[in-house]
Amino acid sequence: MIRDRAWTVAVEGAPVRLDLFLLERCPSSRRALVRRAIEVGAVTVNGRRAGKGQMLKPGDAVHVTELSEVDDPRVVPQPDLPLAMLGVSASWVAVDKPAGWPTQPIRPGETGTLANALAARHPECFQVGERDTGMGGLLHRLDRQTSGVVLAARTQTAWEELRAQFARRAVEKTYLALVAGRLEGPARIATPLAHDPRRPGRMCPGTEDAGLPAETRVEPVRNFGGLSLVRATIRTGVTHQVRCHLALLGHPIVGDRLYGGPPAGPGCDSRRHFLHAAAISFPDPDGGGAIRIVSPVPPEMWGHGGWQGPI
Repeated sequence: MIRDRAWTVAVEGAPVRLDLFLLERCPSSRRALVRRAIEVGAVTVNGRRAGKGQMLKPGDAVHVTELSEVDDPRVVPQPDLPLAMLGVSASWVAVDKPAGWPTQPIRPGETGTLANALAARHPECFQVGERDTGMGGLLHRLDRQTSGVVLAARTQTAWEELRAQFARRAVEKTYLALVAGRLEGPARIATPLAHDPRRPGRMCPGTEDAGLPAETRVEPVRNFGGLSLVRATIRTGVTHQVRCHLALLGHPIVGDRLYGGPPAGPGCDSRRHFLHAAAISFPDPDGGGAIRIVSPVPPEMWGHGGWQGPI
């Protein structure tokens, strides 16, 4: 981490962009990190907050309060964050993510994520896999407001084997969702999904040529008047797959405003949407047979009667 550094732009020379000026003087960083420092106000020009496209003039005074470097640890261990362990072996660990937590930090030094809590208990997970992204050995993500089981690898060999299992669809994930309407019977949705060009951060139906393959199998578990508790099973893992497919089926998830879900009712936690990653099944990378990890349904999903039966 580069801290409390200052430069004065040379009198000679043509005007230069601020981000390029900083990159030349801080080669251990990179452009995305420089731009992030500028955006959060960690860079000033002549004592004032700078803009990322700002042009510097001779004599300008540039000051950096804090600038991340490429080799900075992406995940800061946070032993104070609570973490429920669901299963562990020599090769993998399964943990329970609460609703409201991001899965991993987006930028170096960010805290308050599942990865921060896991790094304090199993730092070896962040010495394998995608270390520069903050994912480390984490094998999949859950949306911030989705709770449930997340799987991570503890060794590089296990990470590569488990990633291969995800790629060949040998890993099955089971979700429980509280949705609008009454689902009367099982359904299968195999609509490809694509990023919505009109609404960033949202998925929409795609095509075979311009979309990601996705298949979701849904079955009703219990009805609550105008709502249903449903079980959704997937082997593909497209962003927002369950959320988008349930909305396309006409049964958006309670609390999921992005996909048109109804608001949470009395007794429900209005701060989350009602999707829970209840179980994950996969072949043991150590050859021990099939593994199934279950995450208990959290109490805040019990407002409409909940579900404490088999997942």
